[in-house]
Amino acid sequence: MAGVKEQEYSEVDVLLEEQKEHQLILFNDDVNTFDHVIDCLVDVCKHDPIQAEQCAYIVHYRGKCVVKEGELEEMVQMCTSLLNRDLSAEVN
Repeated sequence: MAGVKEQEYSEVDVLLEEQKEHQLILFNDDVNTFDHVIDCLVDVCKHDPIQAEQCAYIVHYRGKCVVKEGELEEMVQMCTSLLNRDLSAEVN
């Protein structure tokens, strides 16, 4: 007979499960240059230039890219900064 396997969760495990990562998504547009997008990602999201360039190409060819993940408040602040720089972005 197969035994029932019980699993114990600590408070830390439960808290980690409750803390969901939120995503900052950048969308393609026909207005902004690659350089502007790259500069914004470096300034706002603290990407290094190579990472920012890769995200810019993904946005260009796929239409969108998750450029950052983290806590909701931080993602909303970054999203607002990107929107203020005329980029199209949202937080999920």
